[in-house]
Amino acid sequence: MVNDNRIRDIMDKYVRPALQSHGGDGEIVSFDQEKGEVKVRLTGSCGSCPFAQMTLRSLVLRVLQEHIPEVKSVVGE
Repeated sequence: MVNDNRIRDIMDKYVRPALQSHGGDGEIVSFDQEKGEVKVRLTGSCGSCPFAQMTLRSLVLRVLQEHIPEVKSVVGE
């Protein structure tokens, strides 16, 4: 079973530094265990970036799946 703290730890260690290097940030809103879906809120320059959906797929989803295979999708809020 995956808990929110494990997802937050991966975000803090691998994803957030990459987002912050571009003037943005991100936070986990929720994790739906049944669907394997993580809701993420991108903030700062990432929140208003036209490539935000690509960032969710190419960075956030990829990194989370590398560490937590139970994660099946990432959606922005």
